[in-house]
Amino acid sequence: MKTLGERIRELREKEDLSLRELARKAELSPAFISDIELGRRHPSPKVLKRLARDLHTSPEDLKRFDSRPPLKELRRVASENPRFAVAYRRVLDSDVTPDQLLDLAKGKPIRGKKR
Repeated sequence: MKTLGERIRELREKEDLSLRELARKAELSPAFISDIELGRRHPSPKVLKRLARDLHTSPEDLKRFDSRPPLKELRRVASENPRFAVAYRRVLDSDVTPDQLLDLAKGKPIRGKKR
């Protein structure tokens, strides 16, 4: 699976943009974009939005490749609906693999599990 930085580089190259060109368009330094592409730094939501705009994609597309845990979003969702907190705990206590969870999110049955 690609990382966020790899996805940004892929889109930048698809748009035939150099690091400097993307940096100028997004009003960032080339070094910062290089660090993002290499996984040394992560963009803020504001920067992610600018990069998405300049790479002709959506922030949501880029977020799909962010491997950092979405802790703020998990807390918000669990506080809005306590059933999510119960579900998160059950997932953590189970032996479900990340691949099985991704399959479940795509609407596929969990392999190797009885329902």
